[in-house]
Amino acid sequence: MSVITHARGKSRLATMIDAAGGVSVGVALAQARENIEAMRAQAMAVVDAQIVLLEAVPQPGSIEEQAGRIGEAYRAANGVIDAASPFELLDLCRAAAGLCDILDNAPADKPFDWRIVTVHARALKLLQTLPLEQADSRAAVLDSLRQVVERKSAPRPPTSTL
Repeated sequence: MSVITHARGKSRLATMIDAAGGVSVGVALAQARENIEAMRAQAMAVVDAQIVLLEAVPQPGSIEEQAGRIGEAYRAANGVIDAASPFELLDLCRAAAGLCDILDNAPADKPFDWRIVTVHARALKLLQTLPLEQADSRAAVLDSLRQVVERKSAPRPPTSTL
């Protein structure tokens, strides 16, 4: 019978705290908060850039172009989620995730209503500019987007092959 052992390593934080004259937990947490806040500005710059990319995706001119354009829009919306989620910017994440859901369900053989992408991009910009204190306004924007997602993501009836 073989025995498997697992040697656990210490994190840098644990090593700093345990070392003689090391950092206290309170100081370490304060430093971590400062580091996270410094990263928030970078994340918001990424969110801004992804929204600009989303707005810049041109409407496809043909069905053949559509899959590529939908892919571009999906990557931009997903980029918003990736940058916003570590900072719990849930409104931005919900709006972008709703667009991703719609894009996932877009039929490959029929023209996609590109106004959906435009509306979501504008809503993302609006959510960025609305102060957190305006919870009612933010909720109204999200509710409108939710209704679009529900209408556009509804299961499509099966097509008959007869």
